[in-house]
Amino acid sequence: MRPFDYRSPADPAEAVRTVAGDPTAVFLGGGTNLVDHLKLGVVGPRLVVGVAGLLSTEVEELDSGTLRIGAGVSNSELAADPRVRERFPVLSQALLSGASGQLRNMATTGGNPLQRTRCVYFQDVTTPCNKRRPGSGCSALGGWTRNHAILGASEQCVAVHPSDMAVAMTALDAEVRVLGPDGERTVPFGALHRLPGDTPERDTVLGHGELITAIDLPALPIARRSAYRKVRDRASYAFALVSVAAAVEVRDGVITDARIAFGGVAHVPWRARRAEDVLRGSEVSDRRYRAAADAELADARPLDGLDGGNGFKIPLLRRTLAATLRDLVREGAR
Repeated sequence: MRPFDYRSPADPAEAVRTVAGDPTAVFLGGGTNLVDHLKLGVVGPRLVVGVAGLLSTEVEELDSGTLRIGAGVSNSELAADPRVRERFPVLSQALLSGASGQLRNMATTGGNPLQRTRCVYFQDVTTPCNKRRPGSGCSALGGWTRNHAILGASEQCVAVHPSDMAVAMTALDAEVRVLGPDGERTVPFGALHRLPGDTPERDTVLGHGELITAIDLPALPIARRSAYRKVRDRASYAFALVSVAAAVEVRDGVITDARIAFGGVAHVPWRARRAEDVLRGSEVSDRRYRAAADAELADARPLDGLDGGNGFKIPLLRRTLAATLRDLVREGAR
């Protein structure tokens, strides 16, 4: 680990000024991702600015019905919040499917969406990686690709975003509240993360020194009938091969509305708008669920690789979406 200076600012505004004033500085919240990267040598900031204790640890209900989640709320606390469990079960389930209990106790609402890819080549500083060192190449191409993207990738990067919480937040149309050098702004959660394109080193649209202070969950009646399904190699402490966050509204056997997002398949939490369009106004049936998945996967580009590639993700995601929707519709009919 490279040596660095550490500062504890008095408030979020001071933290933002401090990081914005040093191009090598980074924020440190729960540290569940950054500390790993410091140890591995993936990052080498000269200054680390602690924000733990500066950000709200409250889940506040606004007059509009929106839940404002402070960036300092831990993943464990958010998953256990009775309002989240009742009104946004997809989010509670997504949080509980991520990492271990110890890590969920440390990980924060503001930090979780900003965790970086778990691509083995990104974490191995002895290999070329455009995300870690722009212009050096992508070692995953032609390498070990089983866990990599089938949607939205580029020749520069085929890594996937690891957060389960972010997939649920994307489906729920959450909004991110950000404090930066120029003041406050809000970013739709679905617009927070970037596809790799030619600049895979940029994970999000946040500028240097911008700090997430809260995430707003709008009142969304459809979210009461929602679920998160994660398919992984083992039952715990594993990242998604594919995952589905879904919410549906059904009346008289017809899907009147749907919200869907995928995880484990792209550089961003993937909002499945084509699938949603296919489902709206259709009768509930496995055939329609598969058609929705096929519409979203029409542009999927599976990768070959030393491990057999990741083409299996296409039928796996199709079945996972169908199973999730089937269970939600059945549950609502009880």
